[in-house]
Amino acid sequence: MKDTIEIRWHGRAGQGVVTAAVTMADVLSTEKGKFVQAFPEFGAEKRGAPILAFNRISKKPIRTHSQVYSPDIVVVTDPSLLGLVDISDGAKDDAFFLINTTFDLGLIRKNLKLGNRKIFGLDAYTIARDELGKAIPNVPMVAALVKITDLMDLGKFKENIKESLSKKLRKEVVEMNLRTIDRAFKEVKEG
Repeated sequence: MKDTIEIRWHGRAGQGVVTAAVTMADVLSTEKGKFVQAFPEFGAEKRGAPILAFNRISKKPIRTHSQVYSPDIVVVTDPSLLGLVDISDGAKDDAFFLINTTFDLGLIRKNLKLGNRKIFGLDAYTIARDELGKAIPNVPMVAALVKITDLMDLGKFKENIKESLSKKLRKEVVEMNLRTIDRAFKEVKEG
């Protein structure tokens, strides 16, 4: 892991993008030697409006409290944002992209001019709809992000997220979310 990893999340208001960033921070904050931040950027947007959320993950205490302008990782939770917002804006040359999509990743790379950057895809809507009954992509996207960054092994991640989700969700809903994690770990692919 680099000393500091900066993540920019692109999504739509009401889809759990801010919750995804906060969940990522909550799960990783239990790890010794990891310092984390999670924060949104939005105003009075209505449900469905494009919004941003951010994470910083560091080996040292984090003293920066500004927006992430040059992300190492870009996560797109809503594929309808592709082409609507410039998801590569400011992204580092070695940044990689995780996208909730059923589209061909090679075509996305070409159309968005991502060059040789790594790109990963996951159909988080279908996973969430199948397991939760609602197309809320946040937990599958967090799981896919943990898998491709290797920030935590699956067992520890599931243990931590179970504890995190149990603070606000019923036991059966937590179990459904754990199934989305297993599927996300299996179904995320590199393009």
